[in-house]
Amino acid sequence: MDHLSLNEREFELVNIIGAELISTQRDLSRHLNLSLGLTNMLIRRLIAKGYIRIRQLNKRKVQYILTPKGFSEKMRKSVKYTLKTIRSIGLIKERLKEILTTLIQSNHREFFILGSSDLASLIEIVMNENHLPACRIQHIQEIPNEKVEGLILICEEEFNRDTVNTGQCVNLLEEIARKNHLNGSDFNTLERNPDELAKK
Repeated sequence: MDHLSLNEREFELVNIIGAELISTQRDLSRHLNLSLGLTNMLIRRLIAKGYIRIRQLNKRKVQYILTPKGFSEKMRKSVKYTLKTIRSIGLIKERLKEILTTLIQSNHREFFILGSSDLASLIEIVMNENHLPACRIQHIQEIPNEKVEGLILICEEEFNRDTVNTGQCVNLLEEIARKNHLNGSDFNTLERNPDELAKK
């Protein structure tokens, strides 16, 4: 790695200084959850690399300022992070398309979307963009007490399986995470037996 490039902690510090939210070294160390000594070392390293400079305000107070090089690196890393996020969303949408297509092919046409996360919103976007067959979609905030005629698509991170006592359900977060795009492992459950997936 280039000795002038920023590691994760240094970049976090550059972001904090760039946002001008925190002015003292003690506040910086608290925000980074690092010791004062380690924070001091990071600051000195960033000064040596040319990313920040210090302006003395009085005998006891200093101000940390990003240099043009610091601003440039902050922007470059932010763009890189944004592109990575966009690619991740693309992979998630592709995986959702695979899951929904497989479920529709095994004659599921009524879906109850549990949760109000961004993933829940993506389901309808994926169906519309890929012209998947017309399905009845209903958003719900909790598992119904009565039996439902349809498939519950779970889009909540903190989900307790024990609360499902009616109908069939698919935990989309778990199914997306299984795909090799996101974690390097093989995913064959849906392709082997889509109805088994709906019982999870």
